[in-house]
Amino acid sequence: MLGIHDLWLFIVSGILFNMAPGPDVIYVVSRSAGQGAKAGMTAALGIGAGCCVHILAAAVGLSAVLAASATAFSVIKLVGAAYLVYAGVRMILGARKKTAPEETPQAPEIRHRGIFVQGFLTNALNPKVALFFLAFLPQFIDPAAPRKALAFAVLGGILNCTGTTWNLLLAWSSARVAGGLGRARRLGPYLTQGAGALFVAFGVKLALSEQS
Repeated sequence: MLGIHDLWLFIVSGILFNMAPGPDVIYVVSRSAGQGAKAGMTAALGIGAGCCVHILAAAVGLSAVLAASATAFSVIKLVGAAYLVYAGVRMILGARKKTAPEETPQAPEIRHRGIFVQGFLTNALNPKVALFFLAFLPQFIDPAAPRKALAFAVLGGILNCTGTTWNLLLAWSSARVAGGLGRARRLGPYLTQGAGALFVAFGVKLALSEQS
């Protein structure tokens, strides 16, 4: 009815895409291992909310503008890269404070709102995600489909649901592994620092990447 074809192939391909290591996966794993499953799941939900921005953009055609305009791509790319670097530096500095000798043994308060917002911005400000939606989704929509915007929204929603489900599972399993080892409190800050360094690297890579 919507002109969508090869739905199962789309679902399988989308799951494999969501499982690929990247800023989203690293962010979820680091939050889960360092601050518990609830923090990781909050991060996953934030990422899912950020993905909704790209779904809406693809549905109304803004992603096409982003792909066609080198200026628009460059601006959003640099904003996203700057945020990744900023988030990475904050994670590194925050983790170092938690390992400082003068820190009290009481566990620091986890601000889930900040974790959610950071996950949201990490995904929403990444233009490569928008371009992926634009390049990937049309392959499963009939060119003659009368309601292409709705088809975009449906496929985007499916991709977001499978991705969020994977990230939630990843958050739970990462927290379980860290908890089972009994090292979450000791290992967490170092994982966060490592994730922060990777965020900085992703940001620099994104800033230097060429439009494709």
